[in-house]
Amino acid sequence: MSGSKNRRKLSTAVSRDTYAYLQSLVSSERAPSLAEAVDLALAHARCNEPRVLLERDTAAYFASLPTRGAAEETRLESSVAQSADAVDFDC
Repeated sequence: MSGSKNRRKLSTAVSRDTYAYLQSLVSSERAPSLAEAVDLALAHARCNEPRVLLERDTAAYFASLPTRGAAEETRLESSVAQSADAVDFDC
């Protein structure tokens, strides 16, 4: 991920579960070090943040629709879902 010249010192305590997860990234060779495991986990979180916000805003939008509008949106959703099957939305 990052070269050692671009790294900053971070001293903190994390939960046992978080530490075990970070260690598992290193053990499974998905990250070469604990520091890289933290970088990997944060990169994943940053990638998913816009998705979480979109999900929240979409739910609020649908909750505010009148019944007739919701039915039309459901019809459009079905149509778009069929078209989107071939698209990879993951980072």
